[in-house]
Amino acid sequence: MNQPKQQQQLHYQDVSQRTLLKVTDALSIAVGLYMLVLCLPATNSKSTILIALVAYGIFTFAAELLGLYRRWHGVPFAREAGCTIVTWVCTVLLLASLGRFTQYSTEISTAGLLFWFTCAPVLSLFARVLRRWYMRTMNTAGINTRGFAVAGINELGVQVAQSINEVPDLGLKFLGYFDDRPQSRRSELPTDLDVDLGTLKKLVVAARNGDVQVVFITLPMRAEKRIRQLIHDLSDTTASVYVVPDLFIYQMLSSRWTDVQGIPLVSVFENPFYGVDGAMKRMADLAIASVALLVAAIPMALIAIAVKLTSRGPILFRQLRYGLDGREIRVWKFRSMKVCEDGDVVTQAKKNDSRLTSIGGFLRKSSLDELPQIFNVLFGQMSMVGPRPHANAHNEFYRKQIDGYMLRHKVKPGITGLAQVNGCRGETETVDKMQARVHFDHRYIREWSIWLDIKILMKTFMVVFSRQNAY
Repeated sequence: MNQPKQQQQLHYQDVSQRTLLKVTDALSIAVGLYMLVLCLPATNSKSTILIALVAYGIFTFAAELLGLYRRWHGVPFAREAGCTIVTWVCTVLLLASLGRFTQYSTEISTAGLLFWFTCAPVLSLFARVLRRWYMRTMNTAGINTRGFAVAGINELGVQVAQSINEVPDLGLKFLGYFDDRPQSRRSELPTDLDVDLGTLKKLVVAARNGDVQVVFITLPMRAEKRIRQLIHDLSDTTASVYVVPDLFIYQMLSSRWTDVQGIPLVSVFENPFYGVDGAMKRMADLAIASVALLVAAIPMALIAIAVKLTSRGPILFRQLRYGLDGREIRVWKFRSMKVCEDGDVVTQAKKNDSRLTSIGGFLRKSSLDELPQIFNVLFGQMSMVGPRPHANAHNEFYRKQIDGYMLRHKVKPGITGLAQVNGCRGETETVDKMQARVHFDHRYIREWSIWLDIKILMKTFMVVFSRQNAY
């Protein structure tokens, strides 16, 4: 099959898959409604059908706005599932608002609506799981795949090839490495890779013949002339060409492509919570914090009384700390010490600290002193999960000792974090200990997903019960 015909077929395949997803979502709404009618026959009426049509219209609008039907190849399913759930939540909220604004009522009860809009998202997600399984099976069998090559035998090129091979959903089959540099200047290839090697001229010929459909250029940025020449030569082919910037010399943090008036830009340091991801995380914070506040309301009241009766001073300890983008916020805690340090010098709590109140040790070991930070989450200053905020005095000290320390403030601080559930909890009396904590904070920002937040929250309970390094 010649390359233009194959690319046309792949484009048709993408369009057909998006169309299939749209039809599947419409069927999810219809099947969910049908299941509701089976369970509650009294809901079967013309108004119910009208509501279904309006719901689908709103869902389609929200889906296009949130990018639900974008290409999800190579993107973890958790991201697609999150986008799907957010789209359904927006649909329900807009439908409810529209009904209230128009004062339109149906025979469907609130419980019935909840049943309907629980079944529909489940069916929609199930269809997406089946689609991914089908595509993975087809690609593994070599059906509808494209051959890709890497221009540049170096560490980055090897990493690109291995990363793509680990994602069958991309539908790419590795054909080989190509480079003109002498063997002495090439990185050693892994011994378990059985690939063809050739010059860049051979790569161009293979692309012209249609044997190579996708090219990833991983040559170092200093080889600008060679990159320009290769791109020029490949412009005489119909291969898809991607330049992989050699930016691993920097400490990449949530990098993404954008543009300004058509000028492409790549972010090196960026907040990962934008668009759907930002909305999804904020909604999760509000939901979890609201439930936590209801559960903890009575214990918090009892703790407040105990703090007031057992020591002099305020019930709450408010301390200035760095929040999102380094802006100062006041973090609330139940006072567990006889002092309230919040200046240029703040001494970290230590084991058997003499400054602790009679119940301060218990509060800190059980992390109950952190409960007031639920209000910080509700007010939008903090998140349930994120890098733990440090006293400003500590921030100013460690930013001079640890490269990239301030990057942890590219996201909202959290009540708990990846560092805390991986043993980096308590006093950081050495720079190495703080370095380990910062490492996990950066990793959290790079690898964030809503499922990672849930995993961290579940692990937090085990860490709190173990009371390790808490004093």
